[in-house]
Amino acid sequence: VQLQAFGGGLVQAGGSLRLSCAASGRTFSRYAMAWFRQAPSKEREFVAAISQSGDSTHSIQSVRGRFAIARDNAKNTVSLQMDNLKFEDTAVYYCAATESYGSISELAYDYWGQGTKVTVSS
Repeated sequence: VQLQAFGGGLVQAGGSLRLSCAASGRTFSRYAMAWFRQAPSKEREFVAAISQSGDSTHSIQSVRGRFAIARDNAKNTVSLQMDNLKFEDTAVYYCAATESYGSISELAYDYWGQGTKVTVSS
């Protein structure tokens, strides 16, 4: 499956952005989807994931209550709504796909988008 992430940009702290990831190629609904991010000079980290059906999600503590992951299997898209953004959310955000929902390790994800940059000004 090919993934393309978009929607990043520059936003002030406290603002919102919505990232989207469009999938093509294989049956999108086979894959659990996730967002990862990589801040400057840091390792890439898991942010949030959603199951194949969309019934289950999980995310890291630092974004709970601020970020929401969702998917539309009819449109082959997954999104990450980011509200109340903080300076520390600045990173390149990647969408990723796996056939097995639940992992927060990037090693479990077989397909990756190219990344979209989010910059939060303080």
